[in-house]
Amino acid sequence: MKRIPQLIYRGYEHLLTQEVKNAPIPRHVAIIMDGNRRYARKFGQINVFGHVKGADMTEKVIEWSCELGIDHLTIYAFSTENFNRPNDEKANLFELIKVRFDEIGEDERTHERRMRVHAIGDIEKLPEQLQESIKNAELVTSKYDKFNLNVAIAYGGRQEIVQAVREIAAKVERSEIALEDINEDTISNHLYPSGGTALPDVDLIIRTGGDERVSNFLPWQANGNECASYFCAPFWPEFRKIDFLRSIRVYQTRIEERKQQTAVRAAHFLKVLGKAEVNDMRSISKTGKMQH
Repeated sequence: MKRIPQLIYRGYEHLLTQEVKNAPIPRHVAIIMDGNRRYARKFGQINVFGHVKGADMTEKVIEWSCELGIDHLTIYAFSTENFNRPNDEKANLFELIKVRFDEIGEDERTHERRMRVHAIGDIEKLPEQLQESIKNAELVTSKYDKFNLNVAIAYGGRQEIVQAVREIAAKVERSEIALEDINEDTISNHLYPSGGTALPDVDLIIRTGGDERVSNFLPWQANGNECASYFCAPFWPEFRKIDFLRSIRVYQTRIEERKQQTAVRAAHFLKVLGKAEVNDMRSISKTGKMQH
């Protein structure tokens, strides 16, 4: 009996995949991976169980993103607010993240995908061993450019903007930047990651776990771009490929709606313009000259 639902699921997944591939793919997808701890409690397990399962899901989403040709995937691994969690949970989580960063350089798929890794956040607040693992993963993948994995760790959106403003202010004080030359690109280039490599605008934000909020995640890159949002109920370890594909379809639907709105506005403009021309022609026929 279980084989029939599985066949239906695979058929639906295949259909969704084909539909999604026949429409524009978002360049930059950002994910708030919520629900690991609730998933663990659901099975009577400790929190680290949920974090391990969540890390496994992240691997799958990286694969799905590469399959669709997404350029940037940004995942929210650890927020500045997460530092308030119990010390034992933080230690377990930092160790898990360290192991996954260490595996990146050794994983053949990293090199096959030509995946470049960036950590974005206040990295200096992390344990030294984790910092070293992050730096090594960034170094090993620094020459790749086909797929970009951005790991938001020790990250807070407001703090990101604050540190960018401080850096710009210091450069203005040193006369490295003129005050009148500061624009949106200036701010973007001083956000994470460091080194003047700005993240592109976010096209789609996904949040799992049932909450409908963006939790201080990439406010500059997402809000100014009016990106699409997809909120779903499954906890992060339960996230399925069809959930991912549905989120992409939400983005595509929004793109199509924008095109339709643009077409309607253009048609309305031409209609108004046509009436104006008719009125001008009537004026010419009556007076023998164009009315101004």
